[in-house]
Amino acid sequence: MYNLARSLFFRVDPEVSHGIALNALETLHSVGGVARLFGQPVKDPIELMGLTFANRVGLAAGLDKNADHLDALGALGFGFVEVGTVTPNAQPGNPKPRLFRLAQHEAIINRFGFNNKGVEHLVQQVKKRHYRGIVGINIGKNLTTAVENALDDYLLCLEAVHPVADYITVNVSSPNTPGLRTLQFGEQLDALLGPIRARTNELNIADRHVPLLIKIAPDMSAEEVALMAASIERNALDGVIATNTTVSREAVTGDPQADEAGGLSGKPVFEASNQVIRQLREHLPNIPIIGVGGIDSAAAAKAKLAAGADLVQLYSGLIYQGPALVGECARALKTSADENASR
Repeated sequence: MYNLARSLFFRVDPEVSHGIALNALETLHSVGGVARLFGQPVKDPIELMGLTFANRVGLAAGLDKNADHLDALGALGFGFVEVGTVTPNAQPGNPKPRLFRLAQHEAIINRFGFNNKGVEHLVQQVKKRHYRGIVGINIGKNLTTAVENALDDYLLCLEAVHPVADYITVNVSSPNTPGLRTLQFGEQLDALLGPIRARTNELNIADRHVPLLIKIAPDMSAEEVALMAASIERNALDGVIATNTTVSREAVTGDPQADEAGGLSGKPVFEASNQVIRQLREHLPNIPIIGVGGIDSAAAAKAKLAAGADLVQLYSGLIYQGPALVGECARALKTSADENASR
């Protein structure tokens, strides 16, 4: 059934069809149709970072930037949903068109540029949620904020979302905000993470414990991953999400859309993200890793865990394979966990 729906959606502009699909899901959810179509969520509880995840499969940030569809997306069976990226102030993002399908490669290029309705809107939406799973909130900086002042934006978002987030992700790896990725390295990364960690600690004491994570790019050398891991450890982050989209086009050479600017996601980023996960796990044996990038099957989800991830997130694979992918991956990871536990 999803193949038919996808063939219709793929005849429409990608960003328009994205909105149509989310609104259709919202309507279906309002009449209880999501659970009837896709069944009950897989129960495979796992405790990480002081949180209990209902299962190991989550939704990556970017699909629901404003938490406008949190309940409907959660009803697909996700153990956790990450919303955002959100910035202090609403912003329109980059000019359209800014979303492109590379169907023959099961990939997507986007250059949205953190389009969102602002952190106050997102917080109000999260407060209204009925979804009982874990909700992560991904935070970033406004386009008009200079890189040297980025910390101010991250702290504003941190303080706004802390009361409603189950975990918070610092996004320094989107390629669509000029200069953002420069914050991933060396002294600039420590100068960002140190104050964010300190403020999170203060908020955790005053309110409740909210884990702090970072989302990183796949476009790093082994040496850069090692430096990133050292900074993660030095700043006592609770976890890492690997990885964001790639700026490489090596895997999609010859595709008519390959020269479009933006971040590439989907199947072509699968191996690159796995490589980063393996390297991170060598340096960070005890820090939770959420693996994301190119998961389009149960086997691909299992490969992420084999690389060293503890949890996984879906995005592009959900668009190409459909909502049934959530349950397929969750069941496969539960089976793997049960088999490992019995050995």
